[in-house]
This record gives sequence, structure tokens and C-alpha cells, in this order.
Amino acid sequence: MDHVEYVYTIGMSDEEVREHLERVDTGVLALAADDDAYAIPVAHHYDSGSLYVRLSTDGSSEKRSYLEHTETACLTMYDVSASGDSWSIVATGPLRKLTGRERAQFDDTAVNESFLDLRIFDEDVAAVDLEIYELEAESITGRRTAD
Repeated sequence: MDHVEYVYTIGMSDEEVREHLERVDTGVLALAADDDAYAIPVAHHYDSGSLYVRLSTDGSSEKRSYLEHTETACLTMYDVSASGDSWSIVATGPLRKLTGRERAQFDDTAVNESFLDLRIFDEDVAAVDLEIYELEAESITGRRTAD
């Protein structure tokens, strides 16, 4: 490693992690089934210690199959500034689909206020359903570039 450039990173405090989770609204959700991994960009929302992920489905997406088989999901958020400073947060735990009263708290207005605008690809908008999951974080770790 004599000629490889590097920077030192350090662990983030709980306060730094919380500030990033409240400010950042996208990440990469990694799911797994058997020996296969599946990772997708997602919108997320952090509120009072709870980390929510918004997913859309038209009933036939590949992610649905992975959701059903994943015991421990991983949500990764990160950024690198133009100056090279960086940070990353990795949260792991089971995903729990919100239903009933919990889901009702995320009406259309709350979804619009809490999450980035929904990205629609080839789906028929009328056929798309929104699902909200809570990542029941068993572990949240953060690292950032050292000062």
C-alpha cells in the first residue's frame, strides 16, 4: 500500500448518525434469498428512532420475492463531497410491513412530506401500490472522514 492514496475514517457519534438519518432521504436497500443478493435504491424516512422505507409494487416485482425471503435487510446511506470528505451509515435488521393504524399514519400527505417523490418506471401508475416498511434496526453504524 505504499502508493495507494487513503484517508482515515472514524466512527460517528450517535448524534452525528441521527443528524444524517434525519437529513438524507435515499439509500440502497440490500435483500437476499438463498445465495442471491438484490440491492435497490430506495427512499427512506427517519422519525424518532424509527427508520421507514417506502416501496412501490405493481404486484409482480422481483423485489417482492426478495422481501418475502429476507430475514435481515441492510440499508446503506452514504455521500462523498467534492472535497473528498465522506460518511456512510449501515443499518441492518428485519423489515416489517406496516399495516392497519401504523400504515394509516402514512396517508398521501404524510408520504409526500416524508419521502422523496416516487419514481415510476414502466408501471401503470393506476396499478402501483405503495408499501411502507419499518427497518427494525438491530444495528446502526456510521463512519466519516477523520478531521
